[in-house]
Amino acid sequence: MPITKSELVKQLSKTYPNLLKKDLEKFFDIFINEVKLALKNDERVELRGAFTMQTKVQKSRTSRNPKTSEKVITDEKKKILFKMSQEMFNEINDL
Repeated sequence: MPITKSELVKQLSKTYPNLLKKDLEKFFDIFINEVKLALKNDERVELRGAFTMQTKVQKSRTSRNPKTSEKVITDEKKKILFKMSQEMFNEINDL
C-alpha cells in the first residue's frame, strides 16, 4: 500500500509532537518543490543514505502507434534516473 502525503505528515506529527501539522505540510511542499526545481535545472539531487536523482535527456525517435501501425515522431524529453543508496538497499532487503 502506498503512503500518501497526509499519512506521512500524520506519522511525522506523531514522531515530532512539538511541530504543527500545517508546518510539516508546508515543509513537505517546499521540499518537493525544491527537488522539482533542481531536476528542472538539470541538477543532481542527493539525500545521503537514501537516494540520488538526476535527469537524462531521451533523444527524439521514431515510434510506432500499435493500434494503427502508423509511424510517429516522439519528441525529446527528460527522464528521471532514481538510484537508492546501498544503506537503503540493505535495510529494505534485511542485509
